[in-house]
Amino acid sequence: MKRQLLHTLNERIQDFVDHNRSDLHDKARRKRELCSKRKVDIIKVNANAQVRKVVPFQEEKQVHYYVHLTYLLKQDAHFYVEEEVEERIALFVDHQLVEDLEVFKQEEEFEGDQKDKDDERVSFHYDRRKAVQYAEYWWNSYNPAYKSFEVDCTNFISQCLHAGGAPMRGHPNRGKGWWMRNNNWSYSWSVANSLRWHLPSSNVGLRGVEVQYPQQLQLGDVICYDFEGDGRFDHNTIVTAKDAYGMPLVNAHTTNSRMRYWNYEDSTAYTPEIQYKFYRIEDDS
Repeated sequence: MKRQLLHTLNERIQDFVDHNRSDLHDKARRKRELCSKRKVDIIKVNANAQVRKVVPFQEEKQVHYYVHLTYLLKQDAHFYVEEEVEERIALFVDHQLVEDLEVFKQEEEFEGDQKDKDDERVSFHYDRRKAVQYAEYWWNSYNPAYKSFEVDCTNFISQCLHAGGAPMRGHPNRGKGWWMRNNNWSYSWSVANSLRWHLPSSNVGLRGVEVQYPQQLQLGDVICYDFEGDGRFDHNTIVTAKDAYGMPLVNAHTTNSRMRYWNYEDSTAYTPEIQYKFYRIEDDS
């Protein structure tokens, strides 16, 4: 079983770097197409697997495992490393690998996505460096000081913003403000669509100003993603770097990612209908 998983991983690595292969699996095809658009060369790919659990059922076995992918990329004279952790399930029947799929988690829907207006004065200075440092340190792990979620993207971004000095407010009303306290939290802290509404509608404390283009964002700013283009936003990331052409690279949770290109065209969640919102975090300095 382990040998078959390793063989599958080695084949996938070759897909990323061997330009003569035509039978690419979807992940490699998306990654190579995106890199081609960006004029990025994939120099090297490493993949490490970690089995999370094995679920036996009669002649079948489900193997739940993580794959940590590390890409060495070159853009003009600029080298950088992108990382991503996939959660996957491999199905074995009579000890033969018959299916190997990436797990795609969807966020639960909550009430409370109303726009938040409040005259309460909560001033702060946003330390972008500290927000990015937090995003880099915790991109592939979970701070025990906070609750973690199965769909953790917005919780992670909220933690990064808080590390940058954004003040919590609104407790204990879950539909008001932005906060996590005493094993409870606001919708805006943990739900992608709620944070997307909170940033532009808040006039005190944590707030964001929408900009038109991703290159207008600074480190520590936030990108919101509506993968289906249906008006409900599903995902959030934080800008942690820029590529050689000034385009954002982002960190995220759920599919834990580091220095990933902002537009997610290589994601299994991507659709041609995707919509983005770009928010520059505003403070009182």
